[in-house]
Amino acid sequence: MNTSDWKKESEKLWDSMATSWNSRSKGMWEDGSRKDIVPFIKKFVSPGAAICDLGCGDGVGTRKLAEAGFVVTGMDVSGEMLDKARQNSSDCDFMKGNLTDCGIEDNTFEAVMAINSIEWTESPFESLKEVARVLKPDGFACIAILGPTAAPRRNSFRRLYGEEVFCNTIMPWELEKLAGEIGWKKVGEYGVYKKAAEQLSLGSLPLELQQSLSFMWVFMFQVPKPV
Repeated sequence: MNTSDWKKESEKLWDSMATSWNSRSKGMWEDGSRKDIVPFIKKFVSPGAAICDLGCGDGVGTRKLAEAGFVVTGMDVSGEMLDKARQNSSDCDFMKGNLTDCGIEDNTFEAVMAINSIEWTESPFESLKEVARVLKPDGFACIAILGPTAAPRRNSFRRLYGEEVFCNTIMPWELEKLAGEIGWKKVGEYGVYKKAAEQLSLGSLPLELQQSLSFMWVFMFQVPKPV
């Protein structure tokens, strides 16, 4: 499948999921797996900063950022998701685009937020390059990826048969290594766990084991000035 076809099929997939996603996303952001993301971002990025929500989905997280005092632009590949986003977040700007080629000018944002979206691209590496391009020098990138225990990981199983998949599985330690190799600095991180894992003494485990048990891992990277 060429890149153009992949983007079209990805858009169709997320269009088909817009209604079901919208029925669940508010709970994720208010008291579920995503509830600590905006407070985490506020530790590094000052209110008033321009942030792009890359892969904004139905815009609930975009609205949470705006409510926290940021100037927010949401971007998504799915027109149906963006329709939901405009209904959920009337005070935010939204645009259609792809994480590997979003059409935003260079050095536009102080920060970006990409929650469970990098691994749903054709090339996570190209997506990171696009994040760096739209960020101002020394900007911040909050990136969350699904942990090994997350159920959506099943969406990538068919790759073992050589089939095209839309969940480009990437482990937390792989993202950290990839970001480090292109010069990004990790400045913060935390894990989100299922209830069974929360009963363990996670803080006593090595970092890789903590990541291995996670449902989602949230990173904050600082992207340095180009040399």
